[in-house]
Amino acid sequence: MSNAPSALPIQLNLKSIRTEAGLSLSQAAERTGVSKAMLGQIERGESSPTLATLWKLAKGFHLPLTALIEDRVTPTTARTGPRPRPEVRFAESISFHPIFAFDPIFGSETFLIRLEPGQTHVSQPHDSGVVEDIFVTKGEIELMLTGEWTRYGEGDAVRFAADQPHNYRNPTKQPAQFHNTLHYARTRASL
Repeated sequence: MSNAPSALPIQLNLKSIRTEAGLSLSQAAERTGVSKAMLGQIERGESSPTLATLWKLAKGFHLPLTALIEDRVTPTTARTGPRPRPEVRFAESISFHPIFAFDPIFGSETFLIRLEPGQTHVSQPHDSGVVEDIFVTKGEIELMLTGEWTRYGEGDAVRFAADQPHNYRNPTKQPAQFHNTLHYARTRASL
């Protein structure tokens, strides 16, 4: 019997978000950089997006990531417990637990991210003004900003402008995990 946590099937709120924005599939494709065919497949549940595609959608609609994967935006106080939501996994990338869905009062969302030994994750720039906090809770990770890798161990934290390319990697032979909080600029923080 496997000890791996159960993964959440990726079911997006894409159609309702696109409809609320008053956009056709063609307009949404132009805005997000995701093809019209792929958007249609995602909306119909015929295709699961990659993490890179999810971030393209979030950036194109100027929304936090959890707005795409949560039923509705929930207040911070609505969830308690060590693992309030199931893990979301991507074959080509990281796995994460949404700890706190986007909260318009605080303008942020928080994830628990897991990196397997030797794993690297390349993150494209987020919307202008987005800031990330990283707090390492297990193992060691390295973060690349401005072309240089910096190592962080358990208990280390860093805050940086996330509207630039940034990469994470686990250079060790042990799993690593960290809390990742994204702070959205106030002009975009309301849904």
